[in-house]
Amino acid sequence: MISSTNICIVIAIIAYLGITLYIGFSFSKKNQNTEDFYLGGRKMGPFVTAMSAEASDMSSWLLMGLPGLAYLSGIADPAWTAIGLGIGTWLNWLLVSRRLRRYSSNIGAITVPSFFSKRYHDDRNILNAIAALVIVIFFIPYTASGFAACGKLFNSLFGIDYTTAMIVSACVIVFYTIMGGFSAVSTTDLIQSIVMSIALITVLVFGVHTAGGFGAVMDNATSLAGYFTLFASHDAASGASSPYTFLTIVSTLAWGLGYFGMPHILLRFMAIEDEKKLVMSRRIATIWVFVAMAAAIMIGVVGLGMTKAGALEFLEGSSSETIIVRIAGLISQYGVLAALLAGVILAGILAATMSTADSQMLAAASSVSQNIIQDFCRIKLSSKQSMFFARITVAIIAVIAVFLARDPNSSVFMIVSFAWAGFGGAFAAVMLCALFWKRSNIWGALAGMVSGGATVFIWKFLVRPLGGVWNIYELLPAFIVSFVCIVIVSLLTKAPDEAIVKEFEAAK
Repeated sequence: MISSTNICIVIAIIAYLGITLYIGFSFSKKNQNTEDFYLGGRKMGPFVTAMSAEASDMSSWLLMGLPGLAYLSGIADPAWTAIGLGIGTWLNWLLVSRRLRRYSSNIGAITVPSFFSKRYHDDRNILNAIAALVIVIFFIPYTASGFAACGKLFNSLFGIDYTTAMIVSACVIVFYTIMGGFSAVSTTDLIQSIVMSIALITVLVFGVHTAGGFGAVMDNATSLAGYFTLFASHDAASGASSPYTFLTIVSTLAWGLGYFGMPHILLRFMAIEDEKKLVMSRRIATIWVFVAMAAAIMIGVVGLGMTKAGALEFLEGSSSETIIVRIAGLISQYGVLAALLAGVILAGILAATMSTADSQMLAAASSVSQNIIQDFCRIKLSSKQSMFFARITVAIIAVIAVFLARDPNSSVFMIVSFAWAGFGGAFAAVMLCALFWKRSNIWGALAGMVSGGATVFIWKFLVRPLGGVWNIYELLPAFIVSFVCIVIVSLLTKAPDEAIVKEFEAAK
């Protein structure tokens, strides 16, 4: 028999999902052409731009991966990751956003791959096709991590079959993305960022109270070897600590480099209605990111304090990523209003997942429909035909992502980590050189994109397993290799022609 508590939780979640579906349907009639579908007609306001960019960035790892990591290993790993991401967020808005908005508008680029091709006058659309393939390759596992988070949520909460819950969640995300395009995705992302904020604050306050107060939480954290320090890591199994070396810190901070190559975030810069409003967007985005990640890390610390106090059982391995779900379950036991609030918290996890998955699928769809089919294969499509192929691509990507996420024991944080490195390695250095180095050319960009993407795989699966000094997050060596290849190859090949230089100067 279903309890009244679960009914309240389900009502809150269904209400949230209903709102997202309504938004998708309402925006479906406004997509008259591909620029509307992919960029919302470049009419996004500063607040929507800021919050949708960060909501699409802070995927399920914010409410599941980051607290779970802090719960098991202490604050060093998640804190240095958060610091790197916070700095990367600020620099991305400061350096890249305005110039990319202006440059992409000047040359008529509506996707990241098309920006690279038009920036370098790539008439054969080689950059277009390779960039589109990179996006598809790395967005599929990224999307899979989101679907996995949805499956874990409903499985741990209601005991619903993991696979069934994952597929139903995927269907909802696919529906409103297919129907509403970029405008629907950005608007739902704004709502999702608000829901995520409510979830973080509520769980944190309740968790501290249940653990016996902030003092009790801190006493427990500081009593564990290497737990509450930035220079050591805690081993929950043995209770021992291991040093967090300078090399590891630099490697972890490298997460911030990934921002310069994230297609779903860069698209937000291209879509704002007025580049002057990006200053306001930068301030909103940076503040929210730092506060949200700090709260997420503290939830892991507080969750361990609740375990110490006997309110929660100890969570091992990937189950630690359900800490916020367990806390929401405790909140729901305090009456109808509390159960509804718990439902909002759980909707926050869905929000974190959906806000990233929808943006990723849309970016991947635009890559296939616009960049591969039309630009590279030179198949002429009308606006309606292009949107049709984009929608079909969204559905295909979702099916593949569901297949990859079929293992309930997969770690959300680890999947996101690899996909993030892929985009940062392939695109970050290329984007920075495209925007700020006049001498870079098509061959340098091509070399940087291929070498960076390849280095991610090589380092992840062949070099990093060697351990020791080689145990570096693959994004850092990939970014360095990509940048070096861009510089060397650009200098060894023909300089850009006068037309390319004039476009570059016009975008300053």
